[in-house]
Amino acid sequence: MKNMSPILLFTYKRFDALKKTIEALAANELATQSDLYIFSDGAKSEKDQKAIQEVRAYLKTVKGFKTISIKESKTNKGLANSIISGVSEVMKASDRVIVMEDDLLTTPNFLMFMNKALENYENEQKVFSISGYSMNLGHKNQNPNDTYFLNRGWSWGWATWKTRWQDVDWDMKDYDSFKKDKTRKKEFAKGGSDLNKMLRNQMDGALDSWAIRWLYQQHKVKGLSLYPVYSKVYNIGFDANATHTTGSNKRFLPILDENFGHDIIFPDAITLNLEKQKAFLKVMSVQSRIRAKFDSLAQNIFGKK
Repeated sequence: MKNMSPILLFTYKRFDALKKTIEALAANELATQSDLYIFSDGAKSEKDQKAIQEVRAYLKTVKGFKTISIKESKTNKGLANSIISGVSEVMKASDRVIVMEDDLLTTPNFLMFMNKALENYENEQKVFSISGYSMNLGHKNQNPNDTYFLNRGWSWGWATWKTRWQDVDWDMKDYDSFKKDKTRKKEFAKGGSDLNKMLRNQMDGALDSWAIRWLYQQHKVKGLSLYPVYSKVYNIGFDANATHTTGSNKRFLPILDENFGHDIIFPDAITLNLEKQKAFLKVMSVQSRIRAKFDSLAQNIFGKK
């Protein structure tokens, strides 16, 4: 394996979740060989200052990685601008990155999986990204080292290469032509019933997301994302302090990798796994999202997931 990919961790004010995230990441077998870049966003308002100070004091105590670079923003950039600028900055010196947020627990073989996949598919332009997270698509009896391809990436512990990242048009200059093209919108929706609405909200100013623009680029180049059958990531961010993940996490609960294997089995061909894609689209369907809203409502009323 080549040199380890740098890890980028983006954080705001959630001390408890951040601490758990870093502790799990540091427990990875390749942590001591990996450079960690931590991007600490500035406070949105005066009431967040104390929480930001607590986070930054803790960051100065972090150990367990090859090098640790902490970048503290004086202003609040928001997650979208933080990730776009942070990834772009590190990409000036590195041809690939692993990206984390401060509410993601990882298995001890997460970094191994991500680095092996990054190395294996570096020169395969059709592979757009690597996802460390995988939702439960009904594959409980498969080999825990298996992987598969979907036509959509996921933002809960992911990785990519400079050659994919550098071509993204974050200003979405072609959106006006896209929104008038029913065929293109239908094709985009093959990655999930939520995508077109998210993109429309982004362009109307109702959403500030780097991810939907990233997924739009993936759609344009017909890229695929590699997933592990058993998830290497668990999202603990569905709580009252969450900024971007709210409500019930029921449909996103993964089957976690408890094997911690090293012998990753990559697909024989870089093609869409139709069985997994069908199961994925069922989870991302309108009906599933409606059920999730009811689950969230019940959680808010009764305190149950």
